[in-house]
Amino acid sequence: MNKITKDVLNTLLHHTVNTQRELVEKTGYSLGSVNRSVKILQEENYINEDLSINQQAKELATSLAPEKAIILAAGFGMRMVPINTQTPKGLLEINGEPLIERLIKQLHEVGVKDISIVVGFMKEQYEYLIDLYQVELVVNSDYAEKNNLHSMNLVVDKISNTYIMPCDIWCQENPFSNQELYSWYMVSDQLDFESEVMVNRKQKLVKVEDNGNKMIGISYITQEDAPVICKKISSLDKKAAYYDAFWEAALYRRGRMVLEAKVVDSTKVFEINTYEQLRELDSQSNHLKSDAITIIKEALGVEEEEIVEITVLKKGMTNRSFLFTAKGTKYIMRIPGEGTDQMINRCEEANVYHKIADKDICDTINYIDPDTGYKITEFLEGARVCNIDHIDDVKACMQRLRSFHEMELIVDHRFDLFGQIEFYESLWNGTPSMYKDYQKTKKHVLSLQKFVEANCPKEILVHLDAVPDNFLFVPTADGHEEVRLIDWEYASMQDPHVDIAMFAIYALYNRQQTDMLIDQYFTEGCDPLVRIKIYAYMAIAGLLWSNWCEYKAQLGVEFGEYSLRQYRYAKEYYAIVKEELKKLEELKKLEEL
Repeated sequence: MNKITKDVLNTLLHHTVNTQRELVEKTGYSLGSVNRSVKILQEENYINEDLSINQQAKELATSLAPEKAIILAAGFGMRMVPINTQTPKGLLEINGEPLIERLIKQLHEVGVKDISIVVGFMKEQYEYLIDLYQVELVVNSDYAEKNNLHSMNLVVDKISNTYIMPCDIWCQENPFSNQELYSWYMVSDQLDFESEVMVNRKQKLVKVEDNGNKMIGISYITQEDAPVICKKISSLDKKAAYYDAFWEAALYRRGRMVLEAKVVDSTKVFEINTYEQLRELDSQSNHLKSDAITIIKEALGVEEEEIVEITVLKKGMTNRSFLFTAKGTKYIMRIPGEGTDQMINRCEEANVYHKIADKDICDTINYIDPDTGYKITEFLEGARVCNIDHIDDVKACMQRLRSFHEMELIVDHRFDLFGQIEFYESLWNGTPSMYKDYQKTKKHVLSLQKFVEANCPKEILVHLDAVPDNFLFVPTADGHEEVRLIDWEYASMQDPHVDIAMFAIYALYNRQQTDMLIDQYFTEGCDPLVRIKIYAYMAIAGLLWSNWCEYKAQLGVEFGEYSLRQYRYAKEYYAIVKEELKKLEELKKLEEL
């Protein structure tokens, strides 16, 4: 049977129908399509001449009836900024009812009580559902590194006559049924530029590059189709290339989905992905009362409805940030990330911004709270980050860095590189390092302290987070570009040459590239001992940020190659420093002869 024939049979299972024209009205199919389907069903002994169903149809319906459900609720919901810092998106409320509870109740209405919820981010907030609805919580511990394909693989044994859905769906009418005859995937009749599927003329879901039917995410998989789909889910989940994949990746074969299309009215089913979508659906929702939104209103003197175009920015290593527009001007709001209260002194950061406020070196700060770390800055339109492979960009960054250093600004706090190495390690709470030779590496790095301190003539305010992405090239009115240095969270008193080392290790430069970088800063030529000192700072900073990465990893935040490379800098540049100092000593002896 094809989809149309199954839909006709499903209608007959649910309704008493006397004529084929009544079937046309209830199914929405043409009279010709209904006539052909009725003929097939009669020939295959599913219905009688009077359109009544027989035992074979009842047995088929029983074998394919919904039994289980899977709700995917593990992800960060990053696009829900600023709400996602306080509430997981499955618990956002529409008309006082949490999204996930509405889905559970709708499943209960059709007799589906065996419900598994895959949780991860803020998993504890879902715990109450176990007692309230007797659901099972399945924890995805890898939610920070893997997408919901991995979540599905954790419950792959549950897929058989099963509804599958994300937790952020609000359906005006119950989308579930006590009877299904085939596997389907739900899409909207609305077009969406982010969608990768389109319903073609044969009512099949075919792959497109963009602007397909909006993907709702609710689906049903029968016991007949489950084995093949489950096998593919498990197979893809083993491949690193699919760590960031949605589970729908397992549904494609030869350019189309293996499931049938189920098209719904876009005015009756909503995916709540953003703050503005929530506001449009329920302007009185309690979750619109966000601390971040309140701060924006007060800091910029705007009303809530004037805060529009809220868009999540790429999650940074320390913070979450989002872009928004208020009264025609774009801004960025920073929300401190997990564990930053133990790592960054926000009062000291606020003092730094006060110190550089009139130096024309950073972005415009509209608001900063020295207690919470919330910050609002004007968005630099048309800005681009430094291209670390472009010599002119690197030269401009080093010129900007040196001009800042030459201001010789002073603040009341100092960044103790070696103390911070110990501090970040203390945040591991006794957990040993992931690196087997950590203690040996640490001993080597700490042995460099005497050398760098003996060769630091003067400490001044330095940036300390001179990552290339923090150097923004901003268009000017005359058609040129100026370099702005942003994100001063770690800025403190230190040796200015630390900033050069930081740039190098953030850029993942090798030694040749590092020497090029140093030469762009010291255009007059660099003293050999200063160059070796910068190498030493690369080893020291490498261990510092490696320890920081190990702490963040315990919070569920991973940085992949970056963390490994920082540890390598600690080991490799310690060896380089020892080698270069030995050469200098030998040269000195030769000169004394």
